[in-house]
Amino acid sequence: MSDGTVSWFAGIDWGSEKHQVCLLDAAGQVVGERAFRHGGAGLAALCDWLVSVAGEPGRVTVAIEVPHGPVVDALLDRGFAVHAINPKQLERLRDRVSLAGAKDDRRDARVAAGGLRTDPYLFRPVEAGDPAVIALREWSRLAEELQQERVRLGNRIRQQLWRYYPQLLEVSDDVTAEWVLDLWALAPTPAKAARLREATLARLLQRHRIRRVDAERVLGLLRQPAIPVAEGVTEAAVLHLRSLVARLRLANREFHQAERKLDELCAILRERAAATGSAPPDAAILSSLPGVGTVTLATLLTEAAGPISRRDYTALRTLSGVAPVTKRSGKSC
Repeated sequence: MSDGTVSWFAGIDWGSEKHQVCLLDAAGQVVGERAFRHGGAGLAALCDWLVSVAGEPGRVTVAIEVPHGPVVDALLDRGFAVHAINPKQLERLRDRVSLAGAKDDRRDARVAAGGLRTDPYLFRPVEAGDPAVIALREWSRLAEELQQERVRLGNRIRQQLWRYYPQLLEVSDDVTAEWVLDLWALAPTPAKAARLREATLARLLQRHRIRRVDAERVLGLLRQPAIPVAEGVTEAAVLHLRSLVARLRLANREFHQAERKLDELCAILRERAAATGSAPPDAAILSSLPGVGTVTLATLLTEAAGPISRRDYTALRTLSGVAPVTKRSGKSC
């Protein structure tokens, strides 16, 4: 960074409503401090102010905590060099300015700019994201969010069935499966299960390609002696389950759509790498790992894109949560 081309160092403390900016010269003197509101006009004014002082974006390098978001996108689009730092590292740099633990937006912006000027090795450069990787990241996070929602809804359905209909829980451990939801729709109560025909149940199992249990076995489980419950309990549970099942069906559809999109986007990345001859094609290598699934592959290609592209083994271990933490003091380790 001190190669003569960069002579201005900006630090940005981003916020939800406004962003505090501090600009230092090559000697570390504060040239200007300003706050810009979040929005198209505010971010454009931020970039214009930096250019008005520095002359051109190539002479300015910017420090920020978050390596993504609209602020970073706006700066990269205007040609500024953006560098990110871990918030914990920035907190340690803050101790240089005040040991009392004082914290405010102006000080944080100045600390970030000063740290980038004196300790550039703590920062990592931020590059413009590949549109395919950005889309893959959003679908990956959406799939994870939908899976969590499915688990939550499944637990609530299991709790309602436990109240009056535990026989259905013995049919399958996965109450989020579509065939279990269809089975509940056919026989939502023990009384209706007693009138359910074996041929109807066999068609349901055949439609969902369920072979691990047969209609006779399922009927035997559903027609076990029912739990005696107070009047109105069954009706209340069925009413609650009807809402939960509707929400779970929607979550299932969205989750399966996300899985299909993840497959498509991962295939696009593999094909593009093969067509361009880029070596080595990360998507193809990672997809060849034994036992790797679509969700895991997408997570590696998006959340760990930086360490993988840099071949930074230590950073990848840290990001994955498998890096050991060593604490040594005197004779103790």
